[in-house]
Amino acid sequence: MERELLSSPYTCPNHTVPELSVYAESEYEINDFKWIESERVGYDLGESAVKRWVNQHWRGYLRARWLEHLQGTRFWIELDRGDFGLLQRDFSQDRELLQPILDRLKSGEENLDVICWAENNSICTEPVVRILEALDINSRRLRHKFD
Repeated sequence: MERELLSSPYTCPNHTVPELSVYAESEYEINDFKWIESERVGYDLGESAVKRWVNQHWRGYLRARWLEHLQGTRFWIELDRGDFGLLQRDFSQDRELLQPILDRLKSGEENLDVICWAENNSICTEPVVRILEALDINSRRLRHKFD
């Protein structure tokens, strides 16, 4: 099934990135999950499968989309326009530190987990906290309609 893109692409300095909707794109993921789970049990699970996907996968799905937005690879209309491409613009001096932080956030860790990782590995927490404050992950959460 071909996905329909929104009509007006967001232009960034190096290229044009189509505008996408986190909610519309999640419907494809939800429908795939619902189909697979329904096939597994032999009948249509309906809304219960949708709710289960939201409970089990929404936060990770949204986190991955947010990181794409920050990296400037995909523009998600529900996310802050000013955050698009933020990682390319604002963290040139912290590149080596940024990647392990992003890896931890991608895997579902929260700010405190990242700070504890830094302390446990004798990494100065000042730049870690500065990066986490700039990313401001806690204000970037969106609720799903079934959440």
